[in-house]
Formats: sequence, structure tokens, C-alpha cells
Amino acid sequence: MEFKTFTIRPIAPADNAALASIIRRTLEEFKANHPGTVYYDDDTDRLSEVFMQPGSWYFVAEQEGSIVGGAGVFPTPGLPDGTCELVKMYLLPQARGTGLGKFLLHRCFEKAHELGYTRMYLETMPELTRAIPMYEQEGFRYLDGPMGNSGHFGCAIQMIREL
Repeated sequence: MEFKTFTIRPIAPADNAALASIIRRTLEEFKANHPGTVYYDDDTDRLSEVFMQPGSWYFVAEQEGSIVGGAGVFPTPGLPDGTCELVKMYLLPQARGTGLGKFLLHRCFEKAHELGYTRMYLETMPELTRAIPMYEQEGFRYLDGPMGNSGHFGCAIQMIREL
């Protein structure tokens, strides 16, 4: 699928290194590369395997043949029935401010609905200042604490949205 100058497609094994680099570089850029975040997850280096799990999906965004970001839906253990997590939504600087983030978020809403989910949960950090207003505008509301067992104790903000 095309979005402006971006191509959106499912994740493939050849994408693992590029996506891990984007995730870690973005967290470093925003000074959010601390313990208890995806920065230190072993799974970050093998995302294509992680997203083979039933009930999950990951969208990769490319521009002129280069990966510029992505976003996924995941059945995080311990979440209530019907709830998935929005995970690993990161974009390189040149892809920000283009509407790509909102487009990917909406694709995740659609995919989550197709997969049978009725709510979407997310965990984030105050340092990720560009994402939080988008989540608020897209109907996510704040929670008092974490849900499920993501293992990301470094994420101080938890939000949820009905689909």
C-alpha cells in the first residue's frame, strides 16, 4: 500500500537489523534509551520472528526502498481479553511530520479490529514528546498504571483506546 511517498508492507526477516537500528537510534535521540524499555529487549533484534505469533502484525514503512519506520499490534501477555498493545512505533526523522505516524496508527487500528481486538493499549515515555499528543488526539486516554506483562518497567505512561 502506498502513502504519499511511503510504501507500507508487512515485516520480513530481512528487515530485522534496520528496524532494530531505527528503534534504538530513536530512543537515543530522545534520551529515552534507559533500562526497562524496548532498547534493551533481545526481541528488538528479531522482530520478524516475534510478529509471527498469532494475533500480532507489524507494518514496515519504506521510502525509496529504505526502511524509515514501522508500527505493530501485539497480544501482550496478561492483557485483558480483547486488548492488544500498540508496539514498536518508531520513525526516522525524515519520516516525522509527514502524516506517516498517524497513517500507521490507523492501519494498526484497522488490523487490530480485523484480528478481533476491541481495545488497544500502549506504553510510552514522557521523552517521546511527538508521539504523545498524537495518541491523545487519536482517542487514547491515560491509565493509572500498567496492564499486562510487557516487561517495560521504564515506560511511565500507559494509555488505552476503544477500537
